[in-house]
Amino acid sequence: MLDLTILGSAASSPTPERSLPAIAVRIDGDVLLLDCGEGTQRQMMKLGVSYSKVQAIFVSHLHLDHYLGIFGLMETLRLNGRTQPVKLFGPPGSARVFARSKLLDIHEIEPSSAKLKKPLFTINGHDVYAFPVEHGAGEHSFGFSIVEQDRRRFHESKAHAAGLKGPMFSEIQKKGSLKVGAKVVKLDDISYIQPGKKLVYSGDTTYCKSLVKAAEDADLLIHDSTFSEEERELADERSHATAADAARAAKEANAKQLLLFHIGGRFHSPEPLLEEAKKVFPHTSAAEDGMKISL
Repeated sequence: MLDLTILGSAASSPTPERSLPAIAVRIDGDVLLLDCGEGTQRQMMKLGVSYSKVQAIFVSHLHLDHYLGIFGLMETLRLNGRTQPVKLFGPPGSARVFARSKLLDIHEIEPSSAKLKKPLFTINGHDVYAFPVEHGAGEHSFGFSIVEQDRRRFHESKAHAAGLKGPMFSEIQKKGSLKVGAKVVKLDDISYIQPGKKLVYSGDTTYCKSLVKAAEDADLLIHDSTFSEEERELADERSHATAADAARAAKEANAKQLLLFHIGGRFHSPEPLLEEAKKVFPHTSAAEDGMKISL
């Protein structure tokens, strides 16, 4: 299960209601951070997310509003006696930016498409992938997907009717079939594959096909929604998405749910953005600091 806490949902600058971008994803007690804007550690304390459980941080791009909170968080961990490194995955240039943070185990993401087909990181049966997005010419920007590995589940009534007990369950998974009494029981006859959940985070981006492809059939797409369509020229100029762009991406990707994120400071209420997005993709909500979501 993926348990999300929105730590910060603002764009570029904080507001009284919104902190800078950061999302905590809890997987069986361990914590991953998707971006880590200024003030993230305080938001974690306030919202009950254990900073001591952070195993990895994924930085979408090297703009200050997405990573400035890392330095303070690492210092707090050091002061509290942590010696186990925190893995950091970020764009080319990350090693230089974070060189002085001795607790970080830094991995620069290679833009090569072949490399991006492999998981960056695996934890508790979940794989994390990066994919390129479009956020300004000449800059490396990435989104991330967290994909739960498919799991085999037993039809309990069928398994018990077939006579399976105790260690037989693990044995039949290894062999594919098992002789029980006079009968041969096939694994596929008493079990099924349960598809894993899929979370996709865009980072900062315009509408782009690489994101749509990465978000195919996502259970939740969290997408940049800095502007409204009334600000289309500004959105294009600054390489950000509108709420309508986010909705279009969710619709084309066949996502189940869309969460508008990176909300521009001009929007004291997200209602105009929600109204715009829902015309294209009805299953839309807007991120709020402190929001908790379980997949």
